[in-house]
Amino acid sequence: MPGPGPRGGRFVTNKKIDKKSLARLLKYVFSRYKGRLAVVAVCLLISSVSNVIATTFMQKLIDNVITPGISQGISAVEKQLMEIIITMTLIYAFGILCSLTYNLIMATVSQGTIKSLRDDMFDNMQTLPIRYFDSHTHGEIMSTYTNDVDTIRQLVGQSIPSFFQSILSITTVFITMMRYSIWLTLVVIAVISIIVKITGKFGGRSAKFMTRQQDSLAKEEGFIEEMIEGMKVVKVFTHEQQAMADFDVINEKLFRDSENANRNANALMPILANIGNIEYVVLAIIGASMVIGNVPNLTLTGFSPVTIGVIVSFLSMSRQMSMTINQISMQVSTIAMALAGSDRVFALIDEKSEEDEGYVTLVNAERDENGELREADHHTGLWAWKHYHAQSDHSTTYVELKGDIQMVDVDFAYEPEKQVLFDISLYAHPGQKIAFVGATGAGKTTITNLINRFYDIPDGKIRYDGINITKIKKPDLRRSLGMVLQDVNLFTGTVMDNIRYGKLDATDEECIEAAKLANADDFITRLPEGYNTMLTGNGSQLSQGQRQLISIARAAVADPPVMILDEATSSIDTRTEALVQKGMDNLMKGRTVFVIAHRLSTVRNSNAIMVLDHGRIIERGTHDQLLAQKGTYYQLYTGAFELE
Repeated sequence: MPGPGPRGGRFVTNKKIDKKSLARLLKYVFSRYKGRLAVVAVCLLISSVSNVIATTFMQKLIDNVITPGISQGISAVEKQLMEIIITMTLIYAFGILCSLTYNLIMATVSQGTIKSLRDDMFDNMQTLPIRYFDSHTHGEIMSTYTNDVDTIRQLVGQSIPSFFQSILSITTVFITMMRYSIWLTLVVIAVISIIVKITGKFGGRSAKFMTRQQDSLAKEEGFIEEMIEGMKVVKVFTHEQQAMADFDVINEKLFRDSENANRNANALMPILANIGNIEYVVLAIIGASMVIGNVPNLTLTGFSPVTIGVIVSFLSMSRQMSMTINQISMQVSTIAMALAGSDRVFALIDEKSEEDEGYVTLVNAERDENGELREADHHTGLWAWKHYHAQSDHSTTYVELKGDIQMVDVDFAYEPEKQVLFDISLYAHPGQKIAFVGATGAGKTTITNLINRFYDIPDGKIRYDGINITKIKKPDLRRSLGMVLQDVNLFTGTVMDNIRYGKLDATDEECIEAAKLANADDFITRLPEGYNTMLTGNGSQLSQGQRQLISIARAAVADPPVMILDEATSSIDTRTEALVQKGMDNLMKGRTVFVIAHRLSTVRNSNAIMVLDHGRIIERGTHDQLLAQKGTYYQLYTGAFELE
C-alpha cells in the first residue's frame, strides 16, 4: 500500500509506445546471445530454403516422373521417382532438425532474457527512493514483473524467430516464383499489396487496443492487490458491494479494451485467408489458361513453356507465401503487446535511482595511544564517522557515533504546492527520548522519514553528531538507525531469519540475546519449532503483539545508537502493550529515541515532547512542563481533546 508520500501516481501511462523499445530489446537480446543467435539464423535459413526446395521437387515429380510415367509406364521412371522421394525425405528431415534446433535454442534465449530483465528490474528497484513506492501501486509494479515480462518472452521466443523465418521464406519463395513465371508472380504481388494495406488498417487498430489492454490489466491487478491487502477493512465496514461495483468498472474497461484488441486481431485472419483462397483460384485459372493456350512464359532466364508441374509448384508456393504473410500479420498484436510491455519494463529499469551525494562513511573505530579515534580492521563495538575533507586539506577525521540529532529550520513538502512541515527545529542529545504527538497528518512520521533521508529537505539542516546528514552516505546513515513500525513486515523464513534481518551476519546467539532483550524469547521458545519455526504470510500465525516483539528483536540485533518507534503499540491490546512496552524500554536504554505515539501514557517519561499541528511544533517540553502550561497537550492528556 502506498506510504505517507504523494498518492495516486500510476505506473502505467497512456503515452504512445516508444518504438525505440523494440530496437533496445533486440540489442538487449543480441548482446547476450550472439553465438546462439548466429546458430539460430543459420537454422532458420536452412529450414526456409529446405521448404522451398522441397516444393520445387513437385515440379520435377510431375514433369519428369508422373507425366512420362503415364505414357511410358511406371517402370521407365521408377529410378527417378525413388531418387526424388529420397531427396525430398532428406531435405524435409534436415529442415525438421534445423527447426527443432532453433526452437530449443530460442527457449533458452527467451527464458534467459526475461531472467536478465527481471534481475535488472529488481536490482534497480532496490536503488529507488521511497517516493517511488509511495506514488506507484504495488499491483501495477507486480504486473510489470509478470504480464509485461511474459509478453516479451513470447516476442523473443516465438514472434521474432517466426518473423525472421517468414521474411526468409518470403524472400526465397519470391525468387523461386520469379524463376518459374514472372507473369504469375505479378498477380501474387498485386494480392500482397492488398494484404499489406488491410493488415496495416486492422493491425494498427489492434496494436492501439493491445496497449490499452496492458494498461487496463495493470490497473486491475493493482486494484485486486489493494483489495486483498485490505480485505479485513472491506468486511469490517461491509464494503463488499462497493468493492464489487468499483471492480466492475475497472473490469469492464479491461473487457472493452481486450474485446476491441482481439476483435481487430481475430477479424484479420479470416479476411487474409479468404484473400489467399481467391488468389489461389485466380492463379489456377491463369496458369491453366497459359498451359492450354501455350502462352509464352517469361522467367528470370527468359521465355519457357508453362507446364502442369510449374503450375502445381507455383500454386503450392503461392499457398506457402499466403500462409507466411498471414503468420506475419498475426504477429502484429503480439508485437504491439510486447512493445507496450517493454516500455513499462524499461521504464522501471531506467527509473532514476535514489541520489546519494554523501561521502562520510560509518566505520569500526578504535582509539590510539593518545586517545584519538582511528579506523579499525576488526569489530570493536565502537563506531565512528569517517570524514574525508576533499575540498580543504585532504585530511581524514573521525567523529564518534553517539546519536546526537539536530534539526534546524526544516521545511518540507511531498509536492511543491502542498507544504507539510514548517520551520521545524529540535535536538536530541545521545540517550534522550523525544516524543512526537499530534493528530494524523500533523507531520510526525514525515520528520522521522527525513532523519532517514527517505526524502531530502529543500530548506534547513539536519545534523547527525554535528555532521550535515546530506554529507553522510545513505546506507551508512540508515545502518546507524533502527525502526520499529506500527505495520510489521515479516518475511517468509524462520523466526531466526526474521530477527537476523536486522544484522545479516549476526550469530544465532546474538539473535537469541536480542529476542530476550525485546521480551520475545518466552513466546518464541513455546512455538512448535522455536526459533526455527517457519513464518509465512507476513507471520499470520502469530498475534499482532508477537509479530511486534519480533520486529523489536530485529531492531535490537542491529544495535543502532538511534531508534525510531513509529506508533509501535497503537494496534495491540493494553495487556500486550505492557509486554511490548517492556521490550521497547529495554531496547531504548542508552540510545537516542524518537517516539511517535497516540497513547500519551507511553511518552510520559520522554525527555522532550513535541506537539505538532499542521506541520508546526506548537508546544514542546517534558510531560510535567506541558501539563503545567495547560495548552493543547494538557487538553489531550486530560481528554478535553482527542487525537484523530
